[in-house]
Amino acid sequence: MNNARTVHIRNFGCQMNKLDTALVSAALRRAGFSFTDSIKDADVVVINTCSVREHAEARVLSHLGHLKHLKKHRPGMVVAVIGCMAQRLGNALLEHDAVNVVCGPGQVPQLVGLVEDALSQNAKRLAVAEAIRDRADTSSDALEQFESLYGHENDGDGGPPGQAFVRVMRGCDNFCTYCIVPYVRGPEQCRPPQRILSQVRKLADEGVRQVTLLGQTVNAYRYRDGGKTSSLADLLGMVAEVEGIEWVRFVTSYPSEEFFDDILHAMTSSPKVCHYLHMPAQSGSDRILRAMNRHYTAEQYLGLLARARRIVPDIAIAGDFIVGFPGETDEDFQATVDLVRRARYRNCFIFRYSPRPGTTADKRHQDSVPDEVKQRRNVELLAVQETISGQLSGEFQGRTVTVLVEGLSKKAHVNPTDDRDRPQLVGRTAGDSIVVFNGAPSLAGRFVDVRITATSPLTLFGDLADG
Repeated sequence: MNNARTVHIRNFGCQMNKLDTALVSAALRRAGFSFTDSIKDADVVVINTCSVREHAEARVLSHLGHLKHLKKHRPGMVVAVIGCMAQRLGNALLEHDAVNVVCGPGQVPQLVGLVEDALSQNAKRLAVAEAIRDRADTSSDALEQFESLYGHENDGDGGPPGQAFVRVMRGCDNFCTYCIVPYVRGPEQCRPPQRILSQVRKLADEGVRQVTLLGQTVNAYRYRDGGKTSSLADLLGMVAEVEGIEWVRFVTSYPSEEFFDDILHAMTSSPKVCHYLHMPAQSGSDRILRAMNRHYTAEQYLGLLARARRIVPDIAIAGDFIVGFPGETDEDFQATVDLVRRARYRNCFIFRYSPRPGTTADKRHQDSVPDEVKQRRNVELLAVQETISGQLSGEFQGRTVTVLVEGLSKKAHVNPTDDRDRPQLVGRTAGDSIVVFNGAPSLAGRFVDVRITATSPLTLFGDLADG
């Protein structure tokens, strides 16, 4: 490849997409491409897409509209759309005037070749799974090789220094009625523990100090090798033993009894496993939970949280909720409000329901809750959570916390300083609290102690303890 060819990558969506973007970046870099932050200077634009919500797809389509205009002046530019939206729409997306390459998440090992074809032949290329739920699909072997080859290259992916995502499983078998993931990422497939550990060791050798183990339902990780079965709890223990790794996280967990206590005990048995649990509830109404095909009641969910806090007293818990699911009444929504108040999350992600084509909810239920009602419920639930988050943040006042520094803060107007050698930095605690303080940029990727001097619902502010 010509070394002068440049790539601009735009990522939408979850941590899984961020990991795929990092892998693709490493593959393109090794193929001789360089990277640019300016879309106008790029020979190739790669857009990694999300289909979980309608809004995410709308943002991609808007971006493609801009690229269509840009390509009038740069007709040789190649635009590649990858990820879940690519798998969902396939040929329909390839027909867009701006698009040259469409590549599903299971076919990303082919992306470099597809892009090179598009550049050299001015051709359109499509690579998506024909039978996404086929467990015998050979793309999983190519993905494993791709992951092993590029999953330890931690430079230039735009992520915080000293941190890396490591995929432990692909796909999902839960089929929540609102969710598109099983139809665009396929069935659950767990990676072998030794492949995961090999990747973590290489990352540690490159200076990574925190790894986050990823899975759509990561606590469902189960790898059988002969007569031995390794669970997520086992994997956490193995990863924590890797020299150089200081913190181990995992996301996202489905509310389930199976191996739940084992995972919590893995937190208490190793100082490296972060006391943090992201476990979406989605609703506090049992009626809505049944309609969502979530296999628990509100009380069972709260029981899991109570056990988590009994076994790991300082655990920080995060949740997800969908408001405005078809048929959600004011009573159903109030049940969700009550659950949030009882759960006392450190933070919470709240989304308005949007129908996803092909899902059971879209086939069986009319999107019956008006947009203005969804919006009102979204704002109300956010306000409830903000109050709780503010109370929990206040408990950090005057305390000293250990923080893994991510780099320069994006909001330099808070805690300003005239000292150019000590700009505003941002980092996170083991419980995923955001901490802002002033310090040398060279601290990025390192652990520091920060004394908390002020708090807000979402952010802690402080000073370096040794400063």
